[in-house]
Amino acid sequence: MSPRRRSPQAGKRALLAGAAMAILCGSAALAQPAGQAITNNAQAAAPAGRDGLQQDELYMEADEVVREDEIGRTTAQGNIEVRYNGRTLRADRMVYEEGSGTIRALGNVAVVNADGSAEFADEILLDDEMRAGVAQGFSARLPENVKVAAASAVRRNENIQELNQAIYTPCEICAKDGTYKQPTWYISADRVVQDKKRRTITYRNARFHVLGVPLLYLPVFWHADPQAGRSSGFLPPKASASDRRGASYEQPYYWAISPYSDLIVSPQLNSKVNPFLNLRGRKSFYSGEVDLRLGYTRERDFDGKGNEFGEQTNRSYILGRGAFRINEDWRWGFTAERASDDLIFDKYEIGSVYETRGPYVADDRRLISQIYAIRQDERSYLSAAAMTIQGLRSSLDFVDPLTGFAPGENDRVFPVIGPLVEGRYDVGRVAGGRLRVNTSAVVLSREQSPSDLSVRLPGLDSARATGELNWRRDFTSAAGLRVSPFVSARVDAYRLDDILTGLGAATRKDDMTRALATVGADITYPVFRRFGDKTVVLEPVVQLLASPDAKQVVIGTDPRGEPVYLNEDSVAFEFDETTLFRPNKFPGYDLYEDGVRLNVAGRAMVLWDDGRRANLLVGRSFRTEENRVFPERSGLRGKASDWIVAADAQPFRGVSMFARARLDGDTLDIRRLEAGANVANRYGNGFVRYLTDDFDINGVKRENLDLGGELYLPKGFGVSFYGSRDMNQEAWVIRDLGVFYRDDCIRVDVIYRREDIIIGRLLPSETVSVRLTLATLGGTDGR
Repeated sequence: MSPRRRSPQAGKRALLAGAAMAILCGSAALAQPAGQAITNNAQAAAPAGRDGLQQDELYMEADEVVREDEIGRTTAQGNIEVRYNGRTLRADRMVYEEGSGTIRALGNVAVVNADGSAEFADEILLDDEMRAGVAQGFSARLPENVKVAAASAVRRNENIQELNQAIYTPCEICAKDGTYKQPTWYISADRVVQDKKRRTITYRNARFHVLGVPLLYLPVFWHADPQAGRSSGFLPPKASASDRRGASYEQPYYWAISPYSDLIVSPQLNSKVNPFLNLRGRKSFYSGEVDLRLGYTRERDFDGKGNEFGEQTNRSYILGRGAFRINEDWRWGFTAERASDDLIFDKYEIGSVYETRGPYVADDRRLISQIYAIRQDERSYLSAAAMTIQGLRSSLDFVDPLTGFAPGENDRVFPVIGPLVEGRYDVGRVAGGRLRVNTSAVVLSREQSPSDLSVRLPGLDSARATGELNWRRDFTSAAGLRVSPFVSARVDAYRLDDILTGLGAATRKDDMTRALATVGADITYPVFRRFGDKTVVLEPVVQLLASPDAKQVVIGTDPRGEPVYLNEDSVAFEFDETTLFRPNKFPGYDLYEDGVRLNVAGRAMVLWDDGRRANLLVGRSFRTEENRVFPERSGLRGKASDWIVAADAQPFRGVSMFARARLDGDTLDIRRLEAGANVANRYGNGFVRYLTDDFDINGVKRENLDLGGELYLPKGFGVSFYGSRDMNQEAWVIRDLGVFYRDDCIRVDVIYRREDIIIGRLLPSETVSVRLTLATLGGTDGR
């Protein structure tokens, strides 16, 4: 039969495609996409769908069609295929009764919808309005690979569909040979109701089966429709038991307030301590979004064993961010991070705390609140910001003589930063090279000096403004030699207040300006050669620089009589392959590298045609005079620096390794080494990390080892492990050992963890965790 325009009434009848069902396994061939449909010239101007048909146009073909006008019956049979509004229906036999207004499809009924889902039935009966119908032997394969099946299905209207004696599962149910296999987990119920308006699926007498064993019975259970975008409802709960809070149960509820906002209310009930309320709200605007996390309780303080002490007070936290775009070039935003006490996140096991929420990031176990505005286009960048920092680390500088515990960090020693202004502008080509202009300004205000926390001394306040010009040009010879001369000129202006003089709490002020400059050139000459299936590249690199003696900002002297330099922005400094060729190795502005110096390195690279590779860099820095501005731990003070070695390789598919080291310039002893390896294949995955540092930024020796991974065993089982060892203390501070089962729709983990870390009053702990993750339903975490 050729395509023809149908009346609206006839168009409704064609919607039987949305209700035809059949057995899933063994019927996959029936759900293959239909071929190209046929259209006539009269409707060629109308927009066609993906099947070639216009809206409300029907295409049907069958081996035989019989019209019985005397009784008002039309029968089609044999390889029936009907296409209508993006749906394709196939069946062995179809009967339309005009008198009763019913349509019956029988035998291997299959429907493919426009979204790729497939529905099947042995037999289906629908009324003339297509608002009600019954299907026998129902099953469906929905988006996200969800499968449902039932003895019968009843469609009451466009929004409500009921299944009787039904099964729901996202697991695979077809074996490789096409036969049915039992899913890893599924929900069986006497009655299942899909409400498309409320976007929920509700179960009566629901039974949860895992590996064929019924584990849980619920008289009533519901979850969001997998086909729905967002809907209100309960999220997977969290249950735990610990010495700190006793038995604990947290039940999150998700409230979809509007298409542009939502709220998660998550009360935590504890047997030893008062409840704790967690909230998370999100809202989208036309120009950006806001994401706020809040927590509150009223409780006394308690230690790692749940022993309470002190007065009952309000305890809370906020973790928030907002980001907005003003126009094509401008954007602004903020972060708000604060906690009422240092251990609130540890005591109530609140996760995802120390994350990047804005352009400026604090150290681990520190919170940062900031407001910023940024303008950026193709040639320029400008930012302005202000921020404060709260420390949550335990301090060993002062121990409470009454309790014996170290208090948290003193936030008064952290500066209030603001404004912080940074700008860059690309002038373009000047004298054959590229000229850039950099500007920077910052004001730091400190309430208390960190020099002696037992005595409250005024903190150092400072303000700085900087202007800088950078010019660079590249010359490359026909033989491949590349020479890149560059010039840098900078002017700084400082204002310092509350500089301690060493006489009690006496302070002084100081204003100064300085001019800084560097002239240099980078010289490289890479060469390569083919050896069989690999390419070898060798590249010597030389950097020659000269700078006049820099005027460093001195704020005092140490007990040895050496000057103490102002250093607000280069404390976390490491000499490695990333800083070897920086003209000024200090990352900030306060300290400046001067003198005549030479940075040299050799690079080697091997590239195999099959994707394997290996890299090696060995380098060193030389200078005509010692530079005592560099800290002793840096390896840069002497005329010849420590050696820098860095290597990485991918020798096999799924295996990668790296190492970076700083070796003593005279003895070649290891001063700092960081190395690791990763492996991933069909047998499992794992990693190992090792770090040793003679003196870290806190001036203490550091050596630790981290390793972890998973080993896959037959039939979906596996073993997981993780360990963190403090080599100085010769002890494992964290140890995890677990077993798990996993497949395409479930993962079950049982993990034992021991933490030998003392954080404030929270003592070492042991935990057994059971984690269950079900596809489409989320996960639970029980300890």
